[in-house]
Amino acid sequence: MAVPKRKTSKARRDKRRSSVWKLDTPAFSKCTQCGELKAPHKVCGNCGYYKGVEVIKKEA
Repeated sequence: MAVPKRKTSKARRDKRRSSVWKLDTPAFSKCTQCGELKAPHKVCGNCGYYKGVEVIKKEA
């Protein structure tokens, strides 16, 4: 069985574990009603529509 020859330093260990900064930016899609950018699979914050159906009633 393979055994490490030397102890892995804290810096080397933490460098390996810190791949969190490689996260992707969130994707955005256009609303079908108003054309505003919104998060996918979410209700549009501008007009209140989701998949062409009014979910939240917005006052104009």
